[in-house]
Amino acid sequence: MNPSAQQRVVVTGATGNVGTSLVRALAREPLVGSVLGLARRRPGLELPGVEWAEVDLSLEGDEPRLAQYVADADAVVHLAWRFGPTHDPVETWRTNVLGAVRVFDAVAAARVPVLVHASSVGAYSPGPKGGAPVSEAWPTHGWPGAAYTREKAYLERVLDTFERDHPLTRVVRMRPSFLFKEESASGQRRIFAGRFFPGQLMRPELLPLLPEFEGLRFQVLHTEDAADAYRRAILRDVRGAFNLAADPVLDADSLGRLLNARPVKVPAGAVRGALSAAWRLRLAQASPGLFDALLHMPLLSTERARRELEWEPSASSLEAVEAFLRGVRAGTGDDTAPLAGHRIG
Repeated sequence: MNPSAQQRVVVTGATGNVGTSLVRALAREPLVGSVLGLARRRPGLELPGVEWAEVDLSLEGDEPRLAQYVADADAVVHLAWRFGPTHDPVETWRTNVLGAVRVFDAVAAARVPVLVHASSVGAYSPGPKGGAPVSEAWPTHGWPGAAYTREKAYLERVLDTFERDHPLTRVVRMRPSFLFKEESASGQRRIFAGRFFPGQLMRPELLPLLPEFEGLRFQVLHTEDAADAYRRAILRDVRGAFNLAADPVLDADSLGRLLNARPVKVPAGAVRGALSAAWRLRLAQASPGLFDALLHMPLLSTERARRELEWEPSASSLEAVEAFLRGVRAGTGDDTAPLAGHRIG
């Protein structure tokens, strides 16, 4: 890909949390001439320089259309992902794994010069004892108890084979921590807390206590900063994986200060039991296996992204969580099917 010429970029999953931020960032980028956003359902967003097309990656019948859409691309960014139904891992496998393979096959057939794939901190094997941050060289075997982590890890192996067989395609794997922004808050609330959870409950005066349990340490990044890293990876001559996260690392103390709530120690098993009951009753989509994965995810070193992409988060992890909480309370959401705003209560 010639970095001095305007590029045509195709983005799958363009109506989701990262996709909506990325297509906006690419539309503002002088080196990008056009952006095609692919999604199962056409959004209500009208953005200058962004075209939209419908494609369902889980359907073999949509493969000809997918091939047509990527045929003239200078870069393809694969973001499409289904978090649910978490009670039916076969259904998510059809979109997340088989759909990704269809995208990779289309990229190979069209000889697209650049493929950027949305991996995740969830692709990593459990972190080292002591909690030291890991580099991109840490094993990516995921956590076996959650569909999300199994699928992310599986696709890492698929890309290993893709890179071997298609060395002329520059492959980049982005491995971000948890991503939040105000405009995706309603969609993420539905994923993690359930469709009927009242967003107004996420106010400090209504949350005087915060459960604190062993292993509660994780990283967060504002979605706009993730989109900026993707933009840089598309346009720079880089390959391989990049960890993405912001400071500080979050734990019960930092969340307690943010929410003006007092951390109270509880056994992790009790939290898991409550989550498991809510999941079995279909009151929440987040599975107990995903909770187990959270407790085993490593912390990420972002040194490579800062050095090779010259990337620096503009928002702290606390600011990203604050943006998410504002959106939850207000029922904020972009005008897309995955993110549409909806206030409960």
